[in-house]
Amino acid sequence: MDFCSIEDLKRKILPLRRQAKITDEWLKFRLENILPQLMDREQIDFWVVIAREYNEDPVVLSLMPAVMLSARRRTILVFHRKDKTNFECLSFGKPDPAINQFYTQAWDREKEEQWEALSREIRERKPKNIGLNISEHFALGDGLSKSQYDQFYGSLKSEDQKKIVSAENLAISWLERRTSQELNAYTGINQIAHSIIAKAFSPAVIHPGVTTLKDLAWWIRQTINDIGLKAWFQPTIMIQREEGQDKITGESPILPGDLLHCDVGLHYLGLATDTQQMAYVLKRGESGPPPDFVNALAKANRLQDIFTANFTEGKTGNEILLKSLEEAKESGINASIYTHPIGIHGHGAGPTIGLFDQQSFIPFNGEYPLYRDTCYAIELNIKEKIPLWDNKEVMIALEQTAVFSGDGVDYLGGRQKELHCI
Repeated sequence: MDFCSIEDLKRKILPLRRQAKITDEWLKFRLENILPQLMDREQIDFWVVIAREYNEDPVVLSLMPAVMLSARRRTILVFHRKDKTNFECLSFGKPDPAINQFYTQAWDREKEEQWEALSREIRERKPKNIGLNISEHFALGDGLSKSQYDQFYGSLKSEDQKKIVSAENLAISWLERRTSQELNAYTGINQIAHSIIAKAFSPAVIHPGVTTLKDLAWWIRQTINDIGLKAWFQPTIMIQREEGQDKITGESPILPGDLLHCDVGLHYLGLATDTQQMAYVLKRGESGPPPDFVNALAKANRLQDIFTANFTEGKTGNEILLKSLEEAKESGINASIYTHPIGIHGHGAGPTIGLFDQQSFIPFNGEYPLYRDTCYAIELNIKEKIPLWDNKEVMIALEQTAVFSGDGVDYLGGRQKELHCI
């Protein structure tokens, strides 16, 4: 598989100022076009997002311009859906030229206290309900701290206190929905991740008998850092070996005949990737991977096809999981599916579709429905007995970011259909 040089990747990454301009343009479009639709769908009239500096709600940074790297003291953002044609974004925080490009400043700190200003605006606007980020089951929808809830609640009149509802679904839907602008860029973001993996799984980086698992994992993370990006988790490398599997550690060198697996995730332009791919280290005299491994990878691709064919708008994560597992079993595939949403966060907002240690009905999170224009790390594995290894069972684990557009699933930047060979 082809890969870019590190210098080519560095040149591809935009300067921070240009990145900020792009993501701010995306934010403006999302606030004007996406959020009103979602508030209408979820029937939330007045969404209040409250965060404190270094104790940010998981949603708040996705609502702020690129130069805002944290909340300022107490940041309060309010979104008011008057009706289908009237929508406003308000800020009840410290005035800031950057944030006031997107929000109307609604608090004059010289005239009244912050909570008083917010309470007054609620009384004047008379919303039917007040959505807060409180959720028992979705961490990304549970960003309001207890102290801030108490202070906000205490500032309201009794009739407005009764209007408080959970904005759980609104927070999740805001985080999960992708625009066409974001999706156009997301393919290239994933191609950057693929290029790093392709180089990592090559003789340019791996010296069989010398390079260890930790060497390779840290090379990947260092490379992500060197091109100007960040990993959102420590890359991992796994070896499957015909003999001596129980003796493999992070300091074990990679050897000819090894089947390698990586798990790599990075952030760029506010979007996360999550990729797992497989590689084979050629033995002397081999010109390609053994057919047993080629066939196993093809079976994992078949599982991907079975799984993504079940993506239908409105189906829950549980419905997709259970139907896919049933069809895989009927096809003779020993399958495990543990796909998660991805986007602004690596383990993102949306339906849980299986867990690595729970291949069954998932309460609450698995009952969230599938919506169009949402992205997923299509994460799964198959286990296959390998005749070449005296029928030892091998796991082929794949993961690739994809978008569900409503008409099907598209892999952003493609998916692995051939083993990397070293």
